[in-house]
Amino acid sequence: MLIFHALKQAWQEGFSLSRLRSDLVAGITVGVVAIPLGMALAIAVGVPPQHGLYTVIVAGLLAALLGGSRFNITGPTAAFVVILLPITQQYGLTGLMLATMMSGVILLLMGILRLGQLVAYVPYPVTTGFTAGIGLTIAFLQLKDLLGLTVATNPIHFPEKVVAYATAMPSINLSDTIVGVVTIAAFILWAKLKTKVPAHVVALVTGTLLALVLNHFGSGHVGLLGEKFHYQIGDLVGQGIPQVLPQFSLPWQDGAVTWSLVIELLPAAFTIAMLGCIESLLCAVVADGMTGTKHNPNGELVGQGIANIVVPFFGGIPATAAIARTATNIRAGAFSPVSAIVHALFVLAAMIALAPMLSYVPMSALAGLLIMVAWNMSEAPHFVHTLKVAPRRDVAVLLTCFTLTVVFDMVVAVVVGLLLAGLLFIQRIASLTTVSKVSGTHPHQNFGDDVVVYDINGPLFFAASEKALSVIDCVAPQTRAVVLDFSDVTTVDITAIHALENALDRVRDYPVCLIGVGPHIEKKLASAGVLALENLEVYPSGESLREHLASKGHNVQSQESTPLTVSMYTAS
Repeated sequence: MLIFHALKQAWQEGFSLSRLRSDLVAGITVGVVAIPLGMALAIAVGVPPQHGLYTVIVAGLLAALLGGSRFNITGPTAAFVVILLPITQQYGLTGLMLATMMSGVILLLMGILRLGQLVAYVPYPVTTGFTAGIGLTIAFLQLKDLLGLTVATNPIHFPEKVVAYATAMPSINLSDTIVGVVTIAAFILWAKLKTKVPAHVVALVTGTLLALVLNHFGSGHVGLLGEKFHYQIGDLVGQGIPQVLPQFSLPWQDGAVTWSLVIELLPAAFTIAMLGCIESLLCAVVADGMTGTKHNPNGELVGQGIANIVVPFFGGIPATAAIARTATNIRAGAFSPVSAIVHALFVLAAMIALAPMLSYVPMSALAGLLIMVAWNMSEAPHFVHTLKVAPRRDVAVLLTCFTLTVVFDMVVAVVVGLLLAGLLFIQRIASLTTVSKVSGTHPHQNFGDDVVVYDINGPLFFAASEKALSVIDCVAPQTRAVVLDFSDVTTVDITAIHALENALDRVRDYPVCLIGVGPHIEKKLASAGVLALENLEVYPSGESLREHLASKGHNVQSQESTPLTVSMYTAS
């Protein structure tokens, strides 16, 4: 079974009262961190803050119950911002939740089809490049609320946003800026103390208190969350966060869903699913490294898929495992998915109890908090270090993904990055394939000076075979035979077989002996009809060829030019 894997694993290891107590403490700790992040990330993608809290509650609970990692904490994450904001701007909340459901279906299918291991094939420069690019983009997008700018337009593309924000700089609000900068400073300073109290909470409380003081005594005004967002749920109308439980409703009740809309959202849904897959499984790998456990990647994808299918029915947005919150969960002493369940329930209780107080949170403080999240996510020092020490080809992939993520979007960056990394990898592998001509004394097999030996090394595939096998060409008139040493050939494809046929045609006037051909390669050559050539014979090794020559009365050490007798090879 792919569901409940993490719960079963923790239960089998032994669940006790003391471990339950540890899970409760860890869950409450992470829940405190998740409240401001949930609101801030929802605002960053263009929806009211309560939708971020709904995501933490519903998706966090379901992913913990059904998933394959014992420690993953699921909710809205910063990585999604650059993908979701354009969807919200173009299709509204209805389109965003529909894309969420579609991505959940894709994730569920990936888990059922056992595709969880495929994330290992994404090159490190690609993930590092787009992660750093996303971090820079998120940080830049927060400048509007951090500085209190009044932006006339709200463009989708990053270069246009740069122009719009630069044009709006004269409208900077000094009070908002002070609160935002103090929030960032409080986060940095508190994080250095390495206490058990999360820096997110201290920074947000500090910024909120400062905003209240400035609004009461100062000449300027700090924009608050309750002033920007309003809600209407049935007859209930208010500002800020609604003090009600998440309500079940059809995600598309506010807009018509058509097949054309589904087709339009399919690329976005696929991108959300791929990013969710990568981030969730990388998060699980990090958790395994911190705890010495082992997650089930396919089970985690199934859990994340179901969570994203269900969460839109309760007003949620796309969710995935968050590395920072998962690390906090582990450091707080978590043992099982119960801590993630407690974190979701704690956020639910806090939302009901503290909703009126959350309306006083300043927008600039939330922006400052997201800037620190983006900084930690981008791992800027590590990014710079990688640029210094990585091979030039990897640096090229890294910078390409980073630039395309910032200028265009993550979809273009990942596609181009994977393509570029694949081409460079093929080039590297192709350079390892060589064919060297050895006349006379071969390093391993001595057949005499009148036997030409071609030593073939490496895989023979489409990128390497044509150039490598072109070395096999016309030989001297006194040549007695041609030997092709396949001992170091690991694989062949149809392009290599075609190139080999051309090479054999060039030496068709001489007996040709293949030695050291592996069983799988011999089978491919036989299927292609190569081994049916009249002047061709196959020997398991050079020694077996020597024995064959000796049985024919040939002195393999001599200079004689006696032709070899080669019998017709028939594939068994």
